[in-house]
Amino acid sequence: MSDAIAKHLLALGSEAEGALHRCCGSAAFARRMAAGLPYADDAALFDAAERVWWTLQPEDWREAFSHHPEIGGSIEALRERFAATSAWSAGEQAGVAGASEATLAALAAGNRAYRERFGYVFLICATGRSADEMLAALRGRLANAPADELRIAAAEQARITRLRLEKLCP
Repeated sequence: MSDAIAKHLLALGSEAEGALHRCCGSAAFARRMAAGLPYADDAALFDAAERVWWTLQPEDWREAFSHHPEIGGSIEALRERFAATSAWSAGEQAGVAGASEATLAALAAGNRAYRERFGYVFLICATGRSADEMLAALRGRLANAPADELRIAAAEQARITRLRLEKLCP
């Protein structure tokens, strides 16, 4: 197993916590992961990330969710509010780039309905998904009970965090 990411984090020293925070917007996650350094290899790092994530409190999850732009949101808002992770988010949401105006409008309406119902941004690991697939998922998840949806969104965040950890090495 490779240890490039684990070595990179160790080499960052005091900046490791900030790098981890860019991967997952929960301060508690970043703090706990940085406290666990060094990791033997990347597998140990990924295992720790999964373990730490699922021991956090719902408010920590919501904090992480707040660091994500809305699916299909404006590029300008993405660049301004999420400057530290905008390139990652833009790449993750590449499936929205060719979406029709009708799909974009439906995503915007769905995002509003989702935020009103659950109190946080609709979160999905968008990598490799089309806008229509994300819209279908959003519509389907609106019917979930709040406690169920929180766990689903947390699982999506865990997938996103893993992908972002994989992108840490220059």
